[in-house]
Amino acid sequence: MASLRVFGVAALLIAGQLPAGERLSMPPAVPGNDALFYRIQQLEAETRMLRAELDQATARQVPPAAAGGPRFAPVSSLAAEKTPEYVTREEVKDLAWKKGDFKIVPYGILWGTAAYETSRTYLGNYTLWAISPEDEGEDAFHVGARSTRLGIDVSGPELPWFCGAKSGGKVELDFQGSFAVENKPTVMLRHGYWEVQNDDYRLLVGQTWDVISPLVPGTIMYSVYWCAGNIGYRRPQIRYERYFDVSDAWQIQWQSSLNTDAASDLTTGVLADGDHAGWPIIEMRVGSIVGRTRPVSFGLSGHVGESIYDFPFADDAARPTWSLCADVKAPITERLGFQGEFFTGTNLKTFLGGINQGVDIGGTYEAIRSTGGWFEFWYDWTPRWHSHAGYSLDDPRDGDILLPVGRTFNQVYWGNITCDVTKKFQLGFEVSQWKTRFVDRQAADATRFEFAGKYGF
Repeated sequence: MASLRVFGVAALLIAGQLPAGERLSMPPAVPGNDALFYRIQQLEAETRMLRAELDQATARQVPPAAAGGPRFAPVSSLAAEKTPEYVTREEVKDLAWKKGDFKIVPYGILWGTAAYETSRTYLGNYTLWAISPEDEGEDAFHVGARSTRLGIDVSGPELPWFCGAKSGGKVELDFQGSFAVENKPTVMLRHGYWEVQNDDYRLLVGQTWDVISPLVPGTIMYSVYWCAGNIGYRRPQIRYERYFDVSDAWQIQWQSSLNTDAASDLTTGVLADGDHAGWPIIEMRVGSIVGRTRPVSFGLSGHVGESIYDFPFADDAARPTWSLCADVKAPITERLGFQGEFFTGTNLKTFLGGINQGVDIGGTYEAIRSTGGWFEFWYDWTPRWHSHAGYSLDDPRDGDILLPVGRTFNQVYWGNITCDVTKKFQLGFEVSQWKTRFVDRQAADATRFEFAGKYGF
């Protein structure tokens, strides 16, 4: 009987009913049950054969990728960071590009805007401040698509050297780089970093948002009221974060980073070309999240460092840069909430503070001090309809600015309404009122009406 069992298995292998390399389990025969035992063997062989056919069919449905390339499958994702997204990010779990232990999730936002201004503002497609009527007092209409962005999120394997933390990264681009004419924009790197993180800590190396002032107003405009009270930008950094769970409803966060000074990229002018200092800009934030149903978050943050300038009378002149900031975000009811930030500091141009002025080149060549902030209320009319309304202010110290056409005051009121047409398609309309004052120019007032449409994928 044993020889019959061996012959049966061999026949199945020759007929191709068992995949090559498969081993059929051979339990010992039981006297008097040879027919039953043989039937069990047949059923097991048929099961293995069906599994092999299923694997082959699956392989035919997903063609092999080119050598070294990922295998593609459709995904759905929306970027949601410090950028003014009035949509909820849809996490992708099942479908992505895959390469070994890495999962690559592409995403993007097709972003179009149309805006009318009663008086011209700088830069036009989005606003940083209003331009004095002595220079440009006429109205303007803008249509733009340069805010469109593309990116990939990368998740990799757990790393034993980092206590089993998960690895990953991000690359994100938009088209707000320099341009010769409006319809020929260039690519600008927004994010590009590698990270490892778990429930206790996060280590990041690359370019992403500043640690200080982490919130953004719920505006539909690309610039999120930079230079008008909202400070903080993106820069290369080495970043470490630590999370402490005091209880189920209370977490304390500690964040710090070593950053590259961006003075050589955002200079006051040709008379004060910037350069990197001999030590990094240090940023730090201590924050807390309290509550479970409607968690309230708040934090204190700041930075310290210096920038190097080549003034007409001195090369490599160092000027300090520092800030002290506070932030709070508090849902009041299920529909209503409040958030805001405060800052004060010196030489904040590269953080988009001081109305984009860091040092005065009108005679003092000293760092410019500035104080400001913003606040807003949001309200969800329905699950699809949402509104934000707020105020923002950046107020440099007047005595620090002798620069011709220097800006001494910049404020904006705004209100908007947005609609989630679908989870991936959003429309919004916003009205903002700007007022900017200057050292030797007439004050500027401008009202901006902006419509935006975003389609995420």
